[in-house]
Formats: sequence, C-alpha cells, structure tokens
Amino acid sequence: MPTFVHNAAMIYLLLASLFWAFSFGLIGRYLKGVDPNAVAFIRLAISFVIFAPLLRLKGVRPVLALKLILVGAIQYGVMYVAYIRAYHYLQGHQVAVFTIFTPLFVSLLYDRVSRRFHLEFLLAALLAVAGAALLVWWEQDVCGALVGVLLVQVANLCFAIGQVGYKRLQNRERENGGGRSVQEDASTFGLLFLGAALFTGMVSAVTTDWAGMSLSRTQMLVLLYLGALPSGVGFFLWNLGARRVNAGILASFNNVKIPLAVLVSLVVFREQTDVWRLLIGGGAIVSGVVFASSLRQGPSQSG
Repeated sequence: MPTFVHNAAMIYLLLASLFWAFSFGLIGRYLKGVDPNAVAFIRLAISFVIFAPLLRLKGVRPVLALKLILVGAIQYGVMYVAYIRAYHYLQGHQVAVFTIFTPLFVSLLYDRVSRRFHLEFLLAALLAVAGAALLVWWEQDVCGALVGVLLVQVANLCFAIGQVGYKRLQNRERENGGGRSVQEDASTFGLLFLGAALFTGMVSAVTTDWAGMSLSRTQMLVLLYLGALPSGVGFFLWNLGARRVNAGILASFNNVKIPLAVLVSLVVFREQTDVWRLLIGGGAIVSGVVFASSLRQGPSQSG
C-alpha cells in the first residue's frame, strides 16, 4: 500500500475520532431523557438523508447491496440501540471508557475471518486497551451499572463486526474491480445508513411514544450535529480509513476517541479528571497506533 494512502487513512480515522469525542458529553448532557431508540433512529435517518443523494447503484451487484445494508444494520443500527440505551445507566464519560474492549473485538474477529493469528496486532490492541484502562483505574464505580456496561459491550461487538465486514467486503470488491476511489465508496455508503435507519426505525416504531415526545431547540440541534458529523461524515471517514490500514492500527484507533473524549469533557464540559492519568493512558494508546503502523503490511493484512 502506498505511503500517502496509508497516511490519508490514518487522517480519516483521526478526524472521525475527533467528531466522536464530542458525542459522549452531548448525549449525556442533552439527550439522556429522550427515548434512546428515537435518538438512534433520528440521527441515523439524518445520516441517510445526507448520503442518499450520493447513491450510485448502477453496476452494484444486488448481493453486495444487500450485504452492505446488513452491515449497516449491525454496525450502526443494533450498535446505536444498545449504545444509546447505556446512557440510562451510565454517564457520558463512563460510556466512553467502557468502549475499551472494541480493539480486542476487532483484532480477534479479524483473525477469525482471516483464519490467521497475528500476535503483533493483538499486542497493539492490548496496548491500546491498557492505555485506556489507565484512564479509569481506581476511578469508575461500576456497581449497579452492569447492565450499562453489558450494553456498551454489545455495541462494541456490533461496531467491530461492521468494521471487519465492511473492510473485507470492499477490499474484495477492490481486488475484483481494480480499485475503488473515495467517490466510489461514497456512492454506496448510503446503503449502510439505509440498513441502520430501517432497523432503528422498526425498533422505535414499537417502543417510542412519538406523539408524546417533545424536543427542545437545543436537543434538535444536538441531534442534527450527531446525525450529520459523528454518525454521517464520521462513520464514512472511519470505514474509509478502516479498509486502508492493517488490523493493528484499526484496533488501536478504536481507543483513540477515549482520551479525546476525556479531554473534551475536561475543557468543554468542565468535568474533573486526572491529567497525569490522561497523559499516561493517552501515551500508551498512541504507542499502540505507532507500533501497529510500523508493521509491514502484506496482502493478507489488508483484506
């Protein structure tokens, strides 16, 4: 893989992480009392509306289209239903830090579908997890919040399944079709949001009291931001970068959002945190990314 493509992919992952860093505090502060399934559906519907005009399905095999819809339903739909429900039991920063297991899910799933075992990728993921754990050790009280923690892990697993699934699907298409550009990625990405919006729409149709729901102007603006940037642009950039880097970098970047979210909560939302723990934990996570990026990338590491 050319160096400039590799570097661009890491920029995509970093930008997505920056968008997501603000999500935890915004949801925890402004949307905690809103029906979580409604929140999931609204923000994913907004994302679909943004990407729908970019859909270009001429030449896209129906089987691939259905697979992308299914990936979106799992990676974003099921993930958001579990993830946003977790805010009923946890604070925003707790939801952020309990995503520390996503890198392990990514590495283990990738090795499972590849039928290979990359010890170096697992070590990079473990280093990222260790760094994230330093941010919460002796600090987070999870007693009484087990349901919330389990919901976050369900969300983590769904997000990991989607990342690995999308990476393999699109890289297989690239191998068969001679490469895919950013524009070609955008031309089908709306299918993922379609699947996610359909799933969350069905769930919210059964569970949400739409007639009795009332949103303030601030809540509507927050939902618009979440749907347009973290969910829409952020997820597109993330999956775009995910299929262009090796599994170790992808797994490690899954935890970059945690110190970023803590930093945002410290500066923007004025929450209290241990600065030294943030620096040490963030340094370990960055080390995981650097370690993974130094590994040689062969064809087996990009598929």
